[in-house]
Amino acid sequence: MSKYPYIAALFCKMGISLDIIKTPVEKELREFEEYFKASMKSNVALLDTITYYIYKRKGKQVRPIMVLLTARMLGKITNDTYTAASLIELLHTATLVHDDVVDDSKLRRSFSL
Repeated sequence: MSKYPYIAALFCKMGISLDIIKTPVEKELREFEEYFKASMKSNVALLDTITYYIYKRKGKQVRPIMVLLTARMLGKITNDTYTAASLIELLHTATLVHDDVVDDSKLRRSFSL
């Protein structure tokens, strides 16, 4: 459930979906996914396994989309943009994992922890 359901309701009423919002950066979002996946590679087997599951269970990617759209609006999308989007996505994921640990959760997106 959205933290701000009125925003989601407004977008729905206006006929705006995440698919429409991300249209201007679809190509770059695919490039981001590859960059993100490569940036999480590790020589530590356990860490590599964990990051594999993080990558496979990606969500809507709202944060990277917003970073890419902002970079496009203010100039151009560069490697620094992909780095920033990756860092924000990793920080977001870390907060979700932290919440799961604190809440002693057993599931995340229907995935057993």
